[in-house]
Amino acid sequence: MEWWEALLLGLVQGLTEFLPVSSSGHLTIFRELLGVDPEGFLDFTVTVHFATVLSTIVVFWSVIVRILKGVLKFKYNDETDYFLKICVSMIPV
Repeated sequence: MEWWEALLLGLVQGLTEFLPVSSSGHLTIFRELLGVDPEGFLDFTVTVHFATVLSTIVVFWSVIVRILKGVLKFKYNDETDYFLKICVSMIPV
């Protein structure tokens, strides 16, 4: 994979990750359109997904810390309520 192909696929991942459609599907479609060799593509996909998780944690770090501090007080407060709503939202339907 050339550097410009990796850059383009990374941009596709970053732009489509938070849309309610599969960013992995977009990566696969663009890989096919660009004619990128599938060898090593799984490693690339895992890497860009890890980078997405890491960047999300960095951006929302202060919010994450505030929620965790509120939950660790072991009292029902706004942070605990928010945390419970996040947990419920992750339950598969």
